[in-house]
Amino acid sequence: MGAADSDRLDGKIAVVTGSSRGIGKGMALALGEAGATVYVTGRTTGDGPLTIDTAAAEVTAAGGQGIAVQTDHFHDAQIEALFARVRDEQGHLDILANNVYKIPSPPAWGGGFWEHPIQIWDDQVGIGLRAQYVASWHAAPLLFEGETKLIANTTSPGGFTYLFSASYGVGKSGVDRLTHDMAIELKPKDVTAVALCPGPVTTEFILEQAEKGVIAEPEGAETPLFIGRTLVALATDPDRMDKTGKVHWTTELGAEYDLVDENGFRADSFRERYAGAPRANPYT
Repeated sequence: MGAADSDRLDGKIAVVTGSSRGIGKGMALALGEAGATVYVTGRTTGDGPLTIDTAAAEVTAAGGQGIAVQTDHFHDAQIEALFARVRDEQGHLDILANNVYKIPSPPAWGGGFWEHPIQIWDDQVGIGLRAQYVASWHAAPLLFEGETKLIANTTSPGGFTYLFSASYGVGKSGVDRLTHDMAIELKPKDVTAVALCPGPVTTEFILEQAEKGVIAEPEGAETPLFIGRTLVALATDPDRMDKTGKVHWTTELGAEYDLVDENGFRADSFRERYAGAPRANPYT
């Protein structure tokens, strides 16, 4: 199911960071469905299944224009070069989807923080949080010249409850706070900033871990393309500023905008699944 006429983004320019796979790729493909030009970023290139070149080609096949830009978001100079290219080629930006995140190797599925390599902090906070700030810093002047003017940051329930590891929670709670505070500073410029919060998602990594028996395959999970379609719905919503500065469950946005995934399915709200989880609020 492609985008309806009211959900078209023809002529709009988007950057989706970390979009060779997973949620980022789903976002890029959904933007392609809607006719957008999408800059697809990541480190992996080539003809393989999890590369920016393949993802960009799929964006084009979906109906948009995919442009692969090799970018290691751990390096500020490469992020700067990405947005300099967007400025030179397009002159403005309409949508920034901050999705880039580095899965630690090996993954941190629990245990004490003292048992994890220090590098895990840099993976999850340096890439998962700092790179979103740096990309937003470079994107802001280009968004001021655009029409849609939307920043969407990928977060998770780890922003408000314990999930996976201490460093993961810090990274995601930082994304939530960054979204809130950026929205205050961006509002006079008419730029909407939101955080998109999926529940379990059938990314390639999760399915691989489930196949290995490391985790159970999530039931009733969202697909990356479904999350991408919530991004498109927000971008085409004339009242999107009403949602600025907030964390939004993607399942609830799907219900609000009457969206389904590529299989015709929409997961129930995951808010209730996490409602009983301990809240990460050190002030109470």
